[in-house]
Order: sequence, then C-alpha cells, then structure tokens
Amino acid sequence: MNAPDQDRSHEDSSGARSRSRRVGLVIELRPEMEARYRALHADPWEAVLRRITGSNIRDYSIYLARVHGRLLLFSHFRYVGEDFERDMSRIAADEETRRWWRETEPCQMVLPGTPDGEQWLTAEEVFHHE
Repeated sequence: MNAPDQDRSHEDSSGARSRSRRVGLVIELRPEMEARYRALHADPWEAVLRRITGSNIRDYSIYLARVHGRLLLFSHFRYVGEDFERDMSRIAADEETRRWWRETEPCQMVLPGTPDGEQWLTAEEVFHHE
C-alpha cells in the first residue's frame, strides 16, 4: 500500500509527542456488489481488525460516495508506527487478512492511475485542520 510521506508530529492521550501520518485511498465499488460490501463491513472479522491495530493503524474509516453515477469508496486512517512499509507487509502476509481480501476484492474496481500491484489509489492530502 502506497502512502504519502507526510509524517506529522502529534500529542497522544498521555501528552507524549509521537509521529503519525494520515492516509487517504480511493477505489470504485461495483454497483452489483454494494450490498455484499456493506454486509462484510457491518460485521468485520476480529482477526483482521486485530491485524490492522497491530500494524499501527488507527481511526480507520471507509466512506461511500455516489459521483456521476459511480460508487467510490474513500478510506482514511492514521498510521502511528515507525516503519510503514514493514507494517503494511505484515498486513499483506496475514492469512486471515488475505482471506478477507478474497471476499472484498471482487466488490472493487481499480481506478485508472493506480500503481501496478495496488488495489486502492492513494489520494493526495491538500488540506487538513485539527
């Protein structure tokens, strides 16, 4: 998974300073698979959620927007780890996550401009306010 190199320093709940980055991604949802995709995400698998958390991903959301008759999914999360590539590799190597992807990938259509081997297109952050 590609992500911008826009690391930010932030204060956590204990008042300590740490680094994080916000990541936004976009993909198209197949209209005929909308109900299936919604059902999967209404009851996500605990092992997948544990892997996401264990790979230093926080505040993970997926949004759905209808744009000119197309269904677009926008995901956003905050990465709080030290080695983004290593943590993303851990997710990709996790067997339960790979099984989850076999369920969700048929619901999605890769957008033009997405790098080879990637599913989701990285979105550039152009504004943020806390």
